[in-house]
Amino acid sequence: MLSPEARIRLYAASRLQSMTLEQKIASMFVVHIPGSDPAPVQGYLAANGAAGVLLLGDNVPGSTQQTAAFTAALQTGDGLGTVIAIDEEGGIVARLSADTFPAAETLKNEPAAATADAFRQRAALVRQAGANVNFGVIADTTADPGSFIYDRVLGTDPATASERVAAAVTAENGQVLSTLKHFPGHGQVPGDSHDSLPSTDISMEQWSTSDEPPFQAGIDAGAPLVMFGHLVYTAVDSAPASLSPAWHALLRERLGFEGVAVTDDLLMLEASGVPAYADRTTNAVAAVAAGNDLLLYNSTVDLPPLVASIANAVRSGEIAESAVDEAVLRDLVLRRGIWLQQHPDAAL
Repeated sequence: MLSPEARIRLYAASRLQSMTLEQKIASMFVVHIPGSDPAPVQGYLAANGAAGVLLLGDNVPGSTQQTAAFTAALQTGDGLGTVIAIDEEGGIVARLSADTFPAAETLKNEPAAATADAFRQRAALVRQAGANVNFGVIADTTADPGSFIYDRVLGTDPATASERVAAAVTAENGQVLSTLKHFPGHGQVPGDSHDSLPSTDISMEQWSTSDEPPFQAGIDAGAPLVMFGHLVYTAVDSAPASLSPAWHALLRERLGFEGVAVTDDLLMLEASGVPAYADRTTNAVAAVAAGNDLLLYNSTVDLPPLVASIANAVRSGEIAESAVDEAVLRDLVLRRGIWLQQHPDAAL
């Protein structure tokens, strides 16, 4: 008899076989669509075949119950859940007004059990609001108060960060899908990737002791998603990690991650001011070629041209179709799991 996991994978593989190349590629996108009226969001998802949406503040202006009504209207009945992602770290990065639970600025100074308690409550709130993916677990670590990420890290050294990251993921497991960010780690890289392209020349040996442990701890705790940062580690690649095949291979092979890799907001690359990353289409093609499973945009984007460009890259041999299939299969497994959680009485 097949295990539940094997049945989910079999279902996802069957769905994959029924999809055209363009449908596969479109299903790799998660975008933000403004407003709390579900109709335009439903329309965008139906017209474009995207995997789901990113909730920002303009989607959740009211109560948790109002947000739940909005997100419920975005779900489908076709056997695959809509990815509804939210940045709910708590503290300075929170979309839900009811999230008054302790956040990193206090949790970093308290026992790991406090992190577990806070993220257990936070995950329950996120689920109550109807989101199913939380981009909420900061696995970056730094002891530098001048770093823009300092107030959001769960630990100021690798050991304490690892302990709290694992606690947060464990607390969220079974409620929402945890995401570790921002791989390979923002703590040792000066600058803010929202408006620049931070770079460092630290060695792989240094990275392995200063930045890798919290990500490994989160993966070992069962985090199903990892978000790639727009961060350049020149010892590994001159390209940002989000567009780097080398960093994706390291995540899979060195850290043993088998889940879904998602980019940070790809529009941040355009905002960096670096000419090499000014073109939206080029970045999207590179993101798929690097090994990302989901491409994230914190604004509404015109999807058909991006899909067509990626499809052309596949047909020209720049991207292997097998790589697209592997990515989409992981996405479909994730979305089938979301659907089954929403329909607990459904047969696997």
